[in-house]
Amino acid sequence: MNNIKRVGVIGGGQLAWMMAGAAKTLGIELAIQTPHPTDPAVAIAASTIFAPVDDAAATAELATRCDAIAFENEFINLEALMPLQEQGVRFRPKLEVLAPLLDKYDQRCYLRDLGLPVPEFVALEEKNEGEEHLISNFPFPVVVKARRHGYDGQGTFIIKDPETLAATLQRLRQTPVLLEEFIPFERELAVIAARSHTGEVAVYPVVETQQEEQVCRRVLVPADIDPAVTAQIEAIAHTLLNSLQAVGIFGIELFLTATGKVLVNEIAPRTHNSGHFSLDACYTSQFEQHLRAVCDLPLGNPALKCDAAIMVNLLGYEHSHNDYLSKRQQLADLPNSHVHWYGKSESRPGRKLGHVTVLLDGADKSKAQTLAQAIESIWYSRD
Repeated sequence: MNNIKRVGVIGGGQLAWMMAGAAKTLGIELAIQTPHPTDPAVAIAASTIFAPVDDAAATAELATRCDAIAFENEFINLEALMPLQEQGVRFRPKLEVLAPLLDKYDQRCYLRDLGLPVPEFVALEEKNEGEEHLISNFPFPVVVKARRHGYDGQGTFIIKDPETLAATLQRLRQTPVLLEEFIPFERELAVIAARSHTGEVAVYPVVETQQEEQVCRRVLVPADIDPAVTAQIEAIAHTLLNSLQAVGIFGIELFLTATGKVLVNEIAPRTHNSGHFSLDACYTSQFEQHLRAVCDLPLGNPALKCDAAIMVNLLGYEHSHNDYLSKRQQLADLPNSHVHWYGKSESRPGRKLGHVTVLLDGADKSKAQTLAQAIESIWYSRD
């Protein structure tokens, strides 16, 4: 018998907002902890605490309003939350599951020690440590990443020469970073996977993600890859979630090289942009799946209910206050399209304002790409 009927979510953005439909279907109330009254999830929450997401005192109050607490993002102070868990607050996933994942260097080490394929990497502990030695191990270009709080490409720098590396490290001298080899990938892939408290694992179709300026622009579903690659990625998902004893949904980003080699790029211990297609294209959306896992319910079917789909992020391209109603209507008029608008009051370049998913007959990649271009020509037109 499920005794989790009220779920707290730390974070009030679109990922929490998109849980609303599933919560209603499952008879679950959502309580939100977020600092901003204008955040999308505030509109759908049964209860809201306005406080920073890393405010442990606010989370203690949140715990009095719900039966379990989930996370919308990784901006988490584990040390401050641990006493709450020790007092019986139910976090999903547990804080011990998050511990090796929140710092990108710790995450790399965890994946490597599990035997999962990752790029070569090293932590830059001290600014003055032997940079020449590091550079000799990693031919340019190299990648510098902030170890905490990077998302949508923020905190990630592709460095092409020693001078730029030195300047970047100088600029980030107060920020813990890691250095890793640049992977000349053929494609970027992603997979969403969930695990329940009983150990049941559900894996969504592997997708291809297309980034521009390190922000996801498009997701092609399913990825046009060899079945052996799909099987390898599904095995990676099972290994990771079972090793962590995770409960909840995880986004796994990967590189595929021209030689067919798969490498894990990053893990997000939450619902993920690469899984938004599941709202319209799958029998069970990633948001319902996450709530099912959090609430100790059986996992749902992650399979596609259509042949294929394309998801396009609607990114801000200007500074304005605009609901873009005319453009949204044009997108909604496309056959088999589903427009999701996050209700954000302010647009700025690169900000995720919404997404559109189009369900396709047949898995024709060129058709999907043509459709994505049509969507973007509507969205990014300046008239």
